[in-house]
Amino acid sequence: MSAASKGFPLHPIGTDSRRQTGSLIGASGLAVLGLVILAGTPHARAQTVGGAPSGLAPTQCDNRKFLSDQAGFMQTGPTRVDLPEHICGQVVSVTRRSRRTRSGVHGYFILQTAPGHSIRIVSDLDRMNAPNWPWVKPGDQVDVVGRYYFDSERSQGIDWTHHGAGRHWALPGFVQVNGTRYE
Repeated sequence: MSAASKGFPLHPIGTDSRRQTGSLIGASGLAVLGLVILAGTPHARAQTVGGAPSGLAPTQCDNRKFLSDQAGFMQTGPTRVDLPEHICGQVVSVTRRSRRTRSGVHGYFILQTAPGHSIRIVSDLDRMNAPNWPWVKPGDQVDVVGRYYFDSERSQGIDWTHHGAGRHWALPGFVQVNGTRYE
């Protein structure tokens, strides 16, 4: 069965003004490939193929890796790539009330990972084995394992901080607050 009969368009070089490369990858595929190469540390692998992450978060807090990944997204802009992260720091603010979204009830807090660098943490309270929200407060020391998403400079965070895995993210996460682990 040919690639064309499987639904993949084939355009020989120079025959289509929209596609001059003759490649089956396309611009978005090249961008993702470039990001995978840039983020090619042993811990960071892009989550794109079949919706499952192809790598693991570091076993210990690695804020330098996270800050490097964040800087890479700031340069390249939004992509459809999510990365596993293990970060730690101090809670600087907490939403007092949980919020109901399409995917359930969530709690949110801001974690400072380095001076001048903070990130939003999203906890799916329906799936976590934790007390009533809020179970973090400003000043708490926190470790977080989850999925780093970057939609824009103003819309980024770490979610999938619970023990469950799903069709789009196969790695379990957790939030550890002052030594108490919530999954």
